[in-house]
Amino acid sequence: MKYQKVQKQLDEREKLRKFRELDDAFAQALRQLDDPESDFDIPTGPPVRSLASLEADNQEAHEKAQEAHFAERLRALMNEYDQSEQEVRALIETLLAYGLWTKDRLPVVANDPLAVAINA
Repeated sequence: MKYQKVQKQLDEREKLRKFRELDDAFAQALRQLDDPESDFDIPTGPPVRSLASLEADNQEAHEKAQEAHFAERLRALMNEYDQSEQEVRALIETLLAYGLWTKDRLPVVANDPLAVAINA
C-alpha cells in the first residue's frame, strides 16, 4: 500500500513539473509576440476570409447548382417531348425575336403561378 502512495505522489510531482514547463514556454512565447524586434516565426494557419467573400462563394455555388439543375431538367423535358438541341434553340430564338421572352425573365404560361410569381 505504501508503495502505491509514493508512486502516486511522484506522478503528481511529474504533472506539476510538466505544467510549469508548459506555463514557462507559453509565457516565453507571449513575450516574443510582444517584442517588436522578435523574428520568431509563428505559424498562423490559413488567412481569415471575410464574410463578403464567403457569401460570394456561397452565391456562386448556389448559382452553379441551379444551372446544373436547370440543365438536367431541360434534358429530361427534351427527352420526354423528343426535341433536339437545335429545335429547342430555334424555339428560344423565335421567342426572343418576337419579344415574347426576354433573357432575364421566364416566359409566362397562362395559369402558371410559378412563372407569374417569379416575374412579379
